[in-house]
Amino acid sequence: MKKIGYTTGVFDLFHIGHLNILKRARLECDHLIVGISTDELCESAKNKKPFIPFQERMDLVEAVKYVDEVVPQTSYDKMEAWNNLKFDRMFVGDDWKGSDQWNKIENEFSKVGVEIIYFPYTTHTSSTILRDILSKI
Repeated sequence: MKKIGYTTGVFDLFHIGHLNILKRARLECDHLIVGISTDELCESAKNKKPFIPFQERMDLVEAVKYVDEVVPQTSYDKMEAWNNLKFDRMFVGDDWKGSDQWNKIENEFSKVGVEIIYFPYTTHTSSTILRDILSKI
């Protein structure tokens, strides 16, 4: 049976950490769907507008050979995403593991048979680090 995987992110200032999670995720499923956070969702949640516009971030991630499908992420409601996409596995950075938010999501997903797989967070490179460097230039 074909395993469908799902992960989400802003994917602003695309870097090796982004590539690592997409590469690892694709090894754990047969079809990888990536949700790209819209500019509006980023602004409402983080009060920051991404450097790279939404459509360009969609195009960049879609061009990665490990990615089978790219969809807009307009909400952080993961069950809503599952209702629309019916994935079997969700991939998340391990910096979220054990948080109240993700413990709740794990519990909800266990009821519908979705497995949450955590990947190591790339600590030496992140969009936050890159954003800070760029703001000083």
